[in-house]
Amino acid sequence: MQNAKEVKRRIKSVENTRQITKTMEMVATSKLKKATDRVRAAEPYSDALDVVVRSLYAPEFAERFPVLRQPEKVTNTAVVLMTANRGLCGGFNANLIREARLLRESLMEKGLNPELHCVGRKGIAFFRFRGVELSSQNTEVGDIPTVEDADFIASPLLSRFEAGELDQVLLVSAEFRSALSTPPKVTELLPIRPPEGAVSADSYILSPGADVILNRLLPTYVRNTVYKALVENGAAEQGARRTAMKNATDNAGDMLETLTRNYNRARQAQITQEISEIVGGAEGLA
Repeated sequence: MQNAKEVKRRIKSVENTRQITKTMEMVATSKLKKATDRVRAAEPYSDALDVVVRSLYAPEFAERFPVLRQPEKVTNTAVVLMTANRGLCGGFNANLIREARLLRESLMEKGLNPELHCVGRKGIAFFRFRGVELSSQNTEVGDIPTVEDADFIASPLLSRFEAGELDQVLLVSAEFRSALSTPPKVTELLPIRPPEGAVSADSYILSPGADVILNRLLPTYVRNTVYKALVENGAAEQGARRTAMKNATDNAGDMLETLTRNYNRARQAQITQEISEIVGGAEGLA
């Protein structure tokens, strides 16, 4: 059995750790509220933009707008993985990395050699360690993603798709359903697929015209899709971190209860031994 001094040292260490995890839980809770607000604020605009762009889709527009090109055969694919820059958020990063790895392996089984673009230090570190070549890497996205961050990620991919260098762009990110449910998902960023049973653009009266509208909307649509993925990923990260830190705090509390019992037993044993020594010494002097 450990002596009382050693147990007391462990109790102090666990108490310090619990204080840290409790603070991190509170910080993550505060950030989660703000991140959730950003997700909710982005949804109406994103949904409306998606409806407009897909409703205006017409086959003849593909000839004038390369972003609407529908490749007959997918040859060149880019996979964009979004992870966090920090850890201590449970299995959040591991789940996203696993999804990207399985997607990449699936594409390679089809005879493709997909490019890999990583946003976030955790994804970069994982694939670097395994010797996987990264086509691009970005660690500049913070806790509050901006439209500029999304544009920095989307613009090069959009330009290469329009030039015919890429036939498909896939996003791997977290879907924010709730603070406790943030599964990874794969979103096809490009090409823009027309909805089934789409109404022809001729059914609308458009001003200043479909060409002008699409010329402005299509890049905005692609950029907004990336932005929405970023804000969902940010909210999912904070939700996962809050859960992980709460579990760590609870586990530290359970450990403290066990250590306190061990300390009391060790202290009792020590006192009993000291009493026995005193009695034995007294008897020896008698």
